[in-house]
Amino acid sequence: MPQEAEKSAANLATNAFRNHLPELHRYLLRRVGQATDADDLAQEVFARLLRVRDAELVRDPLAYLLGIATHVVSEFRQRKEHDRVVFDSTLTDDVCDKSESVATRGPAENLELKNRLERALAQLPPTHQIVLLLVKRDGLSHAEAARSAGLSVHTIEKYMVDARARLRIMLEEP
Repeated sequence: MPQEAEKSAANLATNAFRNHLPELHRYLLRRVGQATDADDLAQEVFARLLRVRDAELVRDPLAYLLGIATHVVSEFRQRKEHDRVVFDSTLTDDVCDKSESVATRGPAENLELKNRLERALAQLPPTHQIVLLLVKRDGLSHAEAARSAGLSVHTIEKYMVDARARLRIMLEEP
């Protein structure tokens, strides 16, 4: 990047930092729920802002900043979801509604059930996976899951019902 473009991007980032950091932080915190995550993501947003090639074309710095933040949050959620441990025995018991038969199974049968559950979870839409894992694996209430995922409580409830129904169907298939 030429020096003039770097200066322009640096000026844009500096002004955006001075004028819009509180709004950016609130925006990020509402979407990720953790102050430390919001701080890390804010750094990433400003790092990307420093790499803007045509900073002089940015007419509304706050809107541009929040646009970058939207992409950063999306990538963060995908990364976080990808890093999650998918299998949880409590979830298996709940999904199958056959907890007493699971306890009497041998290791090979439990491994097969684990593999089937992982395949079934992978077939769910990403939002359903997130909601199911937040509520069942992480033990969050619907309200807490809604805040964490940036969704409404009604949407959390809807996704939970849909995800459980889909899992039951997929786990019953051979």
